[in-house]
Amino acid sequence: MSLKIAVQMDPIENINIKGDSSFALMLAAQERGYEVFEYHVESLTLDANDRLIAECFPVKVQRVEGDHFEKGEAQRLDLGRDIDVVLMRQDPPFHMGYITATHMLERIQAETLVVNDPANVRNAPEKVMVLDYRRFMPPTLVTRSVDEVKRFMKEHGAVVVKPIHGNGGKAIFRVPESGDNLTALFEVFNQTWPEPHMVQPFLPEVAEGDKRIVLIDGEIAGAINRIPGEGEFRSNLAMGGSAEATTLTDREVEICEAMGPELKRLGLTFVGIDVIGGKYLTEINVTSPTGIVAISNFDGTDLAGMIWDAIEARLAARRT
Repeated sequence: MSLKIAVQMDPIENINIKGDSSFALMLAAQERGYEVFEYHVESLTLDANDRLIAECFPVKVQRVEGDHFEKGEAQRLDLGRDIDVVLMRQDPPFHMGYITATHMLERIQAETLVVNDPANVRNAPEKVMVLDYRRFMPPTLVTRSVDEVKRFMKEHGAVVVKPIHGNGGKAIFRVPESGDNLTALFEVFNQTWPEPHMVQPFLPEVAEGDKRIVLIDGEIAGAINRIPGEGEFRSNLAMGGSAEATTLTDREVEICEAMGPELKRLGLTFVGIDVIGGKYLTEINVTSPTGIVAISNFDGTDLAGMIWDAIEARLAARRT
């Protein structure tokens, strides 16, 4: 299948090719003979004829540190007419700019396949969609109220506090059972973010790792266990965590099977879920999931290729 791919991403100059999932997808696309372009969300224009335009750069990529891409001259492309697949891969934060981009990309869905589906990405931010699966989660509070957190802590002890639209492990704080600095922390959170915040019991099991499980079209594709770095409780690789090979528990398989069909139905082709202690679901990552490079390195599977297989199957189904 000969395809033209446009990747909506952060600047390719700044990515870490050793672990970046967008780069892995671009490399796999190129190996299949696809024509690959990159563009930045800021260049999206909906013109007076309701055509979605972007300034796109043809790119060639290679796994060479410090010399990982070659970029051609900018081209003004109609993402509906000129492109077969758009990969929406810029990192959150999930703010109004991000949401507006999903509205704009939704307008080309009849012509171009957008992965993941922009309307359902908009409706499924990481720490909101997961609330549909509370039966698999630790007790979870969503609030801006310090008093509500204090009531929660009387029952559950030490907690972690997270911005509800954060990413990459940023700004996640542990509050001890004594409640030290809780009020000051919420003053900062409430001044920084207009949304409510997520509060959960601190799970000591996180010291044993936080498992990232990748699902492709709702099917389990692979997993890694992420171990916090020394002096840290956050296990995100971007926060200094390390990865190790892993297998899934029966409970983790149950979690994946419970959500898999719905993820596929919603057009969420590439999803990463996070599970602590083999049983506690904490996030469903649909905006710009990561982890495929580390998983492939450990178990030898080609997750980037599996994602493109799923995309090709979706394209074939659209054309019949």
